[in-house]
Amino acid sequence: MAAEDGKDWKPATKLVRGGTMRSQFGETSEAIYLTSGYAYDSAEQAARRMSGDEEGYVYSRYANPTVRMLENRLAMLEGAETCRVTASGMGAISSALIAPVGQGDRVVAASALFGSCRVICQTILPRYGVETEFVQGDELDAWKAALSRPANYVLIESPSNPLLEAVDIAAVAELAHKAGAKLIVDNVFATPILQRPLELGADISVYSATKHMDGQGRVLAGAILGASDWMEEFIDPWLRHTGPAPSPFNAWVVLKGLETLDLRVRQASRNAAHLADAIAGHENVRAVRYPGRSDHPHHAVHAKQMDEGGTLIAFSVKGARPEAFRVLNALNLVDISNNLGDTKSLACHPASTTHRALNEEERASMGLDESWIRLSVGLEDVSDLEADILSALSAMAG
Repeated sequence: MAAEDGKDWKPATKLVRGGTMRSQFGETSEAIYLTSGYAYDSAEQAARRMSGDEEGYVYSRYANPTVRMLENRLAMLEGAETCRVTASGMGAISSALIAPVGQGDRVVAASALFGSCRVICQTILPRYGVETEFVQGDELDAWKAALSRPANYVLIESPSNPLLEAVDIAAVAELAHKAGAKLIVDNVFATPILQRPLELGADISVYSATKHMDGQGRVLAGAILGASDWMEEFIDPWLRHTGPAPSPFNAWVVLKGLETLDLRVRQASRNAAHLADAIAGHENVRAVRYPGRSDHPHHAVHAKQMDEGGTLIAFSVKGARPEAFRVLNALNLVDISNNLGDTKSLACHPASTTHRALNEEERASMGLDESWIRLSVGLEDVSDLEADILSALSAMAG
């Protein structure tokens, strides 16, 4: 089945059937093409394939049938012209940022980014003569000032990692386009189930498919979605020659994960909404950040862009690192892990893990201090999760 078939299907149908290609054996579950290379009928055909004069597979670093099925399914789900899958989420984000820029270009990014994304923008891109500027993501005037002069790319996360800040995607997209820039949105926390950046005006959407798309802690993968001409001009040569190719097996695992993505994300979001309210009422908690709560400072923007509050919660304990560590160490059901979007609930201390590479001043610019814990809510019974988390919070003073 071609990628354009089923374009009028609802998202749940696309997640199960989008992009499926059956072999001559008629399998119901997608086939795994675990092959590095491909055989040709003749030397002439090999020459035509390699030159691009004939369609077909030549090497799994370039393309693979199982990977192509995943790409087609994600493109259908996102409403994108095309998709490229990479070996990891950072493989996707780094490719989308580095492949299309050159000396003299300019990138503007929200200050609240995943730690590795900050490193790319502030350390790696400047090595190649690319100017980078950070702005406070929730301040539209700051975006207007930064984009009052030409730029090439704009990068945002919304909700951001780890404090779930919001960026008005539609407003920033309009400003970016006036400045001649393309807007890249890291949509990992919201997932394509709860937020669709391309519909809001973004040009490129990127994911760590490791997270909710696999969602069961098994494999690494990433995805870049956008216009075909941009992908073919910048991303295809980059992927072909630098090699962040995904494993066909990993692509197959993500394909199977997508079949239950809608169900998992919505149930985990319901669990998270319940837990956010429970945590907010605890005496040892200073603040809670959850997009679905009206006391979130960016609740109005989240409500405009997201269908639900999502699966992530951030909360600040009354204290600093020692108190946060006591809470984490007192958890019995929830695992301490820097992963997220899993069926298992996971918690971490961002200042010492996911955002450890940032200095204190950089973390302060994001509002991140040592008191914050990030909680990725899974599919356990919510009453068991509530009991575990509230018990750990009560043990904090001991």
